[in-house]
Amino acid sequence: MDNPFTLTFGKEPRNIISRDQEIAEITEGFQQEYPDNQVMMITGVRGSGKTVTLTAISNEIRKTKNWIVVELNPERDMLQMLAAELSNRPSLGQIFKDASLNLSFLGFGLNIDGEPPITDISVALDRMLAVLTRRGKRVLVTIDEATSTPRLREFAAQFQIYLRKNYNVFLLMTGLYENVNELQNQKALTFLYRAPKMVMSPLSTIMIAEKYASVFNLEKAEAMNMAKATNGYAYAFQLLGYLCFKLKRPYTKVLAEYDAALEQYVYEKIWSELSEIDQKVLCAMSSASDMKVEKIRDAADMNSPGFSVYRSRLIKKGLIHQTKYAYLDFTLPRFRDFVQRMTSELSI
Repeated sequence: MDNPFTLTFGKEPRNIISRDQEIAEITEGFQQEYPDNQVMMITGVRGSGKTVTLTAISNEIRKTKNWIVVELNPERDMLQMLAAELSNRPSLGQIFKDASLNLSFLGFGLNIDGEPPITDISVALDRMLAVLTRRGKRVLVTIDEATSTPRLREFAAQFQIYLRKNYNVFLLMTGLYENVNELQNQKALTFLYRAPKMVMSPLSTIMIAEKYASVFNLEKAEAMNMAKATNGYAYAFQLLGYLCFKLKRPYTKVLAEYDAALEQYVYEKIWSELSEIDQKVLCAMSSASDMKVEKIRDAADMNSPGFSVYRSRLIKKGLIHQTKYAYLDFTLPRFRDFVQRMTSELSI
């Protein structure tokens, strides 16, 4: 029997805990007759399920009549890709021909005798989207792992023009907090700054326990203890299940492999992307006798205003959370142990 869990980032697992509420919130918002927002950002820590959620939303939207979903690669020329995707859809080709759009110069194969060819990609897209809007079509563009690159900024600036023209275009992007924040803070892209952000929350431990109980035939209490070892972290849910299935051991007997995989595939990358002061705060948390803010701040040797800035940053990055007033805790499973190992290595 094949392993029902997967370690491949972004691939929809066979055993998945659907985020029905989040998916419905975005799809129903976009599908309104007069949508409040046509742009949405999905953010969260690595492995929190951003790509899987994006895929689920795309698949749901595709089921709706008159919707066109286009996935763009942020590493390529996205205006060119969008125009090519639209022009190559068999269902749209006749619409563009009826509108006398001669796209032959751009290499899209739509040649209309007697009509001058369109030679600018932005003009071509503008006319294509205008035609689709008049025909009642809606276009959803999805971009996974967005970063503030020149190509993405160029695309976003042009997309802003299409929004101002009231075209039926929608944009859904995923990205890490710091990358989304940098993109939203671009002065020329004010519409992104106003775009709602959905932060990936932890999965329900009850639902994780139900999945584990079903796959491994566990008693309720044991399944819940196994689920708690994931802290609701989507990648950890898959990883712990994968290891137990592959090694044919209970979860308590695979914790060494679990720690090693979390460190190798996720935590080392997360750590490398943190600033020195971010790391310092986390190290102070890992060594604190309890998680009271005052004690962590003292251990980090920081004043209150400075500590508050980095506490807020780490919360937004999805690495820590406030458990109750003036108390913090780590969000990711066994991350405290990882940070303690890093502390001893770096002597912070």
